[in-house]
Amino acid sequence: MEKFIEAFANYAWGLPLVILLIGGGLYLLILSRFLPFRYLGHAIDVLRGKYDSPDNPGEISHFRALTTALSSTIGMGNIAGVAVAISVGGPGAMFWMWVSAIVGMATKCFTATLAIMYRGKDSNGNLQGGPMYFIVEGLGKSWKPLAVMFSVFGMIGALPVVNVNQLTQAINDIILIPNGVEVGFKSNLILAAVLVTLTSVITLGGLNRISNAASKLVPSMVLLYFGLVAVILISNYSLVPKYFLMIFTDAFSAEFYKGDSFFGGVLGALILLGIRRGAFSNEAGIGTAPMAHGAAKTNEPVREGLVAMIGPVIDTLVVCTLTALAILVTGVWETTSNNGVSLTAAAFSHTMPAYGSYLLMVCVFVFSVSSLFSYSYYGTKCLSFLIGADKKHYYNYFYIFSIIIAAVSPFTAMLNLIDGVFALMAIPTMLSTIKLAPRVMEQITGYFEKGF
Repeated sequence: MEKFIEAFANYAWGLPLVILLIGGGLYLLILSRFLPFRYLGHAIDVLRGKYDSPDNPGEISHFRALTTALSSTIGMGNIAGVAVAISVGGPGAMFWMWVSAIVGMATKCFTATLAIMYRGKDSNGNLQGGPMYFIVEGLGKSWKPLAVMFSVFGMIGALPVVNVNQLTQAINDIILIPNGVEVGFKSNLILAAVLVTLTSVITLGGLNRISNAASKLVPSMVLLYFGLVAVILISNYSLVPKYFLMIFTDAFSAEFYKGDSFFGGVLGALILLGIRRGAFSNEAGIGTAPMAHGAAKTNEPVREGLVAMIGPVIDTLVVCTLTALAILVTGVWETTSNNGVSLTAAAFSHTMPAYGSYLLMVCVFVFSVSSLFSYSYYGTKCLSFLIGADKKHYYNYFYIFSIIIAAVSPFTAMLNLIDGVFALMAIPTMLSTIKLAPRVMEQITGYFEKGF
């Protein structure tokens, strides 16, 4: 089964998808005349609530929409995903993650704008946003198979299998094993039961409870993680310039790449690895974030697009870079055979031997649990679109069952499963976004011409 899932993920992440995801994002960036860089300040004003009105349609504020989206993207992609990228690809993998984030800013801007422009109504008559709705509402009923494709794979892509798997591994490696506790199938099941209980309390409360929890957890966990990595970087300050420069030089030499080649070369394989890990981290073009942004209280689609583009900046350009530098300057990427969250834990322990791994455990726990909340919301929206809003709660039972499976399954199998499904979600999201891009540009032009 592991080999089958790996083959599926590698097939899905072929050259056509890379062209669609990165080439499509570059097209949107150029089409918008590099809008993400020109209006980042205005985007922050919108996020702060400067233009909020309680009378606007929607369910949650711009800030809550962003933190709900971030609570799914800022998770194991930033801790385990970056560690996987560096352990396989070396420092250069981080450069290609940056590339995916920069073009991803434009992709997020367009997809979130579309999520507001073409909100549809579910079977209960409530306004909903997301790729499945902007495909049908924006492109017409004849495109519905594409919306169904997104929703079917979206239900699988929303499963929290990587987060749960790596949280279980972190608890085992950082807390249980060092304290002489025997770990195995039984202990993993107990951890899964605790996570199921915690997740059920929040997710069964719906979007408002999810967004409320995320708006409190996300800012605090980013600040805590930022502070801990700052301690590592300050302690190893003399090595920071060397490794920061190596991210750029190794991006084109692929000197440290240890995986299979891609189209006969290791550089192509390194680029693919960085883009794949970047997509897993910031989810730009995958279609998950527009489902959260589509619920924002606004009557100006462009505003939500501007808020959404902040996501890859925080997620990949800031948090992933911090993780990468922590792993690189401590040297654990060359001295240990660890992978995933265990490699990041080794970096923390290297600088803060007595307590570093325990502080990382706090971050890992909050990152993982907050991601569990948002992903359940995405999955229920996909099922709601397929069979009706009155039946969407059935997804939560499937979701909770997956937590138990993930806790006792191999990490590589879980990572490859989500990688492969994310690739299949990106196809309908990117094709429809590129098709609708000229209409988004009309909205953007009109928005800035009238002076916000």
